[in-house]
Amino acid sequence: MNREDFAARVRPFAEAASGASLDGELERALSARFPVDGPEWRALREAVELGARAGLLLKHEAGGVRFGRVLRPSDELGGFSVDVVEMRDVVGPHHRHPEGEVDLVMPIDPGARFDGHGEGFVVYAPGSAHRPTVTEGAAYVLYLLPGGAIEFTQAG
Repeated sequence: MNREDFAARVRPFAEAASGASLDGELERALSARFPVDGPEWRALREAVELGARAGLLLKHEAGGVRFGRVLRPSDELGGFSVDVVEMRDVVGPHHRHPEGEVDLVMPIDPGARFDGHGEGFVVYAPGSAHRPTVTEGAAYVLYLLPGGAIEFTQAG
């Protein structure tokens, strides 16, 4: 697994979200287009697992969260950057999504939840904020960020 292979597997997801309003409708549309038992989801999940094991994706660690910005925003990714985190029963740092955020949740442990959601998509609207939380085990979360925009903040 290298960056180009990883980008190729992420591209269909980024293209499907590009130009859309980041809201519940997009979350439903992505879930219908890319079911978690479908070939595109399985291929991306495999890429995340391989990339994590190979040391490509999770180059940093802080506060019990392993993370990395894997791909910078680009036209080929619809203007999104791609970050990946691995979290296990932890509350991450509070942050704001100036342009929104599309999350692809991939439990490592059966039953693991990200912000209360199981495997699949979670879409946060522009201006939203949260403390990302994984419970009931470990999960990978792949974040698509428009323009790479994220603001780490004090919880408010």
